Amino acid sequence: MTNWKRIIQENGLHLSWAVALVAMLGSLFFSEIMQFAPCKLCWYQRILMYPLAIILGIAAVRKDTKIYLYVLPLSIWGACISTYHYLMQKTALFKEAAAACGPIPCDVDYINWLGFITIPLLALIAFVLITVIHLLMWRADRG
Repeated sequence: MTNWKRIIQENGLHLSWAVALVAMLGSLFFSEIMQFAPCKLCWYQRILMYPLAIILGIAAVRKDTKIYLYVLPLSIWGACISTYHYLMQKTALFKEAAAACGPIPCDVDYINWLGFITIPLLALIAFVLITVIHLLMWRADRG
């Protein structure tokens, strides 16, 4: 077994669980401590991230390396929603759809660190990290 396969099989579950847990706790911090009201797309991203924190935690304890079958659909779909949400915030092309998002417009930048880091970008990074880790686990499992 090559070195990367061993590393990803031994650490992938814990690493992806840590990413999902930080993302979940971060979203709760922004809404409950900082009082940032989540928009509709934020809720959709939460609906996909929160179960990942639970599923990945259980999988890490049980050492269930085949969890990628359940994780990948959630993380890929979450990355798609996060990408759309980020484009809605940062490009004129999607700005018009933001007002139709509900009582909280989806283009509100509660945080805008360094001019480009927003909450949807943080969610996108988390979903992409989880996706990459589990694609590598899938690849390692296949041979």
